[in-house]
Amino acid sequence: MPDADEVVALPRFLTAPPPGWTADADVLVVGSGIAGLTCALRLREHVDRVLLVTKTELSAGSTTWAQGGIAAALAPEDSAAEHLDDTLVAGVGLCDESAVEVLVTEGPARVRELIGLGARFDTDDAGEITLTREGGHHRDRIAHAGGDATGAEISRALIAQLEAVRADPGIEVIENALVVDLLTSAEGSVCGATVHVIGEGEIDGVGAARSRAVVLATGGLGQIYSSTTNPPVATGDGMAVALRAGAALADLEFVQFHPTVMHLGPGASGQQPLVSEAVRGEGAVLVDATGEAFMAGIHPLADLAPRDVVARAILERMEATGSDHVLLDARHLGGEFLERRFPTIVARCRELGIDPATEPIPVAPAQHYASGGVRTDLRGRTSLPGLYACGEVSCTGVHGANRLASNSLLEGLVFAHRIAEDLVERLAAGELPFVDAPGEGTTGLLDAAHRPALQETMTTGVGPLRSGGSTRSALASLQELAAATSDAEPGPRSWETTNLLHLGQALATAAHLREETRGGHVRHDHPVADDAGWSAHLVHVRDPDGELAVIRLDVDLCWPQPREAPETETLEGVQ
Repeated sequence: MPDADEVVALPRFLTAPPPGWTADADVLVVGSGIAGLTCALRLREHVDRVLLVTKTELSAGSTTWAQGGIAAALAPEDSAAEHLDDTLVAGVGLCDESAVEVLVTEGPARVRELIGLGARFDTDDAGEITLTREGGHHRDRIAHAGGDATGAEISRALIAQLEAVRADPGIEVIENALVVDLLTSAEGSVCGATVHVIGEGEIDGVGAARSRAVVLATGGLGQIYSSTTNPPVATGDGMAVALRAGAALADLEFVQFHPTVMHLGPGASGQQPLVSEAVRGEGAVLVDATGEAFMAGIHPLADLAPRDVVARAILERMEATGSDHVLLDARHLGGEFLERRFPTIVARCRELGIDPATEPIPVAPAQHYASGGVRTDLRGRTSLPGLYACGEVSCTGVHGANRLASNSLLEGLVFAHRIAEDLVERLAAGELPFVDAPGEGTTGLLDAAHRPALQETMTTGVGPLRSGGSTRSALASLQELAAATSDAEPGPRSWETTNLLHLGQALATAAHLREETRGGHVRHDHPVADDAGWSAHLVHVRDPDGELAVIRLDVDLCWPQPREAPETETLEGVQ
């Protein structure tokens, strides 16, 4: 068995056919969730040519699946300062406070702009937005739409805006387009991407989308685990292409496991039904198999404690009772209220044979969100010139070790706006000129048949319950999979699976190195947070030799501009 401490080597490019078509744009935006659509729409107003590519259909990303809502201090009695405090507490000491300040101070205006674009949030009889509360929030500040279909409504509104300008030659949309790799100049600046399109006519197969800048808005990596709330498209493509190109990624070990995902029984895998935190916000209570409510004595906010606290409490109660789930009891809220407030959740539960009005819902934690990602500054710039990132693919410093409920949609909205403003200014000043990219290399691909084994490795070794032994075993298994890369047929399934492998190696490395319990995971061999030893971020970079370097960046060094190399040594045992 390979040693878990051996060097992780990553290729620069995935094997792919040579580009058979080209497209040129000032900015290439990859992804069509709230971040990608917001950025593309704002850029279109000031930039000559924007190309938006999305993996399947415009509405197929994670934004559509967001149930709970979008958090912003919209109420007169609320404040940005209070929203900041709640976010910092949830992030367990690792948030970048300046990024959180940007989020909470600019967020209300961005939400109002979204309403101006046609997003319809739920309102009361007076026409005021109805605000609710979710875990970790001390105020009612969650705006929702359609009860529990907020993401779908935001996606609808933004796509409607995009459709209204589809005839504009300044913006082009290509659907069913998977980004394969980033194109970089000899000096290392990003100048486009290779993209595989399932289409007809001139744009079909692998092509080269050339641009002055690239914005990654590709979402998360949920499919790296056996069970997730993420849609099938969430295979970490944006993070993986950035990692191979040499961009810095940070905080990958901090994976959020949503505490209340519907438990479908042993062996259930793939995308699992989420039961929104908003259900607990309205008064639902977690109970164990005996009917005992167990959160009241664990945290002052009880069932509305931050997600990491609730997930950990559920896992501990499951272990203590020998059960594979707990129960979410919403019966006292009444069928009429549940159907009106949570129509999507109630309908899905009933499809699966559970009626929340008459019986508790079986739930257990499952992968939900990646708090880490491609490291950016406050303008969305990454460590590579010409490359930006926003939304779940990015690591702005907002979330720290654990994301506060309903901050994700807000982060995508706020930082997409900032990226667009920065790019408009830079392009107008003549920065980021078109440059040529040198030829590509090739590497073996991991056949898609290995994906279940990879997902099982990550779930058992680097899930919410971890130890030095489990992470070491996971790294060894991932090295075996890396050695199994072969001449698999290039295509979406093998590219996605290889992306998951590369991210799995980076994530497991960070999880192995972080010897403490913090945020969304528990380390059995280090069961408490170690503020003295681990108030730090782990930053991954693929070095020029192709080896994965991991740099420790202490929190007291703040969150410098990504291109400012932290003066720290590479961690011992990791290259």
